[in-house]
Amino acid sequence: MARGLRALAVATGLIAVSALAVPGAAQADSVQTFSATQLATVAQAVDTADVGGTAWAVDEASGTVHVLVDESVTPAEVAAIEESAGALSGALDIEHTPGVFEQYLQGGDAIYADLGWRCSLGFNVRSGSTFYFLTAGHCTDDPYGPTPPYPLWSDGVSQIGFTVSSYFPGDDFGLVQYDPQPASVPGTVLGGGTITSFADPVVGTSVCRSGSTTGVHCGSVTGLGYTVDYGGGEVVYDMIRTNVCAEPGDSGGPLWGGSVGYGLTSGGSGNCSVGGTTFYQRVTEAATVSGVTLP
Repeated sequence: MARGLRALAVATGLIAVSALAVPGAAQADSVQTFSATQLATVAQAVDTADVGGTAWAVDEASGTVHVLVDESVTPAEVAAIEESAGALSGALDIEHTPGVFEQYLQGGDAIYADLGWRCSLGFNVRSGSTFYFLTAGHCTDDPYGPTPPYPLWSDGVSQIGFTVSSYFPGDDFGLVQYDPQPASVPGTVLGGGTITSFADPVVGTSVCRSGSTTGVHCGSVTGLGYTVDYGGGEVVYDMIRTNVCAEPGDSGGPLWGGSVGYGLTSGGSGNCSVGGTTFYQRVTEAATVSGVTLP
């Protein structure tokens, strides 16, 4: 199956899993709180359940493990998640999110691989005098062909560079070396200014995202530390969650605010007509592991 066709659907509604209320004074006794250790155990239980079409993170503020589930997740699979959590299932906060959950890549123009998909360039970077760019790892990962290096094109004809490294699943970032090497590369992003630093955002940070399909869209960070299970064993960890829309082909594009770069587009739900939920690889990790800095 082509890489661009792997997708997950996300459902509608909002459901919180909690203990049954008991009338009178006993109702107060039914409220259960959970320690940080217990919440970590519950998050691991969700991971162990291995249900494709889910994303989750520990929400320390509410003392729960917030779990997003998509339309492909059946009631039996939700029950399996609860069963995996066992006596700590009361810590689960399960939400059904509208839209279609998928990795954002498709055939087209922008950054091509020989499989026919396209993605979006993330951030230009350098190591010494050599120039590279960061993008999504599922864009540089080729399960059907050779391991890196293999070529990428800017328009399907002109070679732009070749892959140096690819991290997916687990993480979702890849490094591409420009070839031929340019004299310099811009530190700007489409629809924004010059990126002068990389950092991790906090919940509520105002951000924008750009990509080769939908251009520039903005919103805010709504969660941190999310694990996303795309199905088929493709699980990524420690993702940034936002309410910014995106569509296929936007994968790998930059997430930023002002002059600070925050992430690389991985996947999400919805579209830029109705809105959606999107997840991002932290660019601080991608740059550190790749040994690169801004140009």
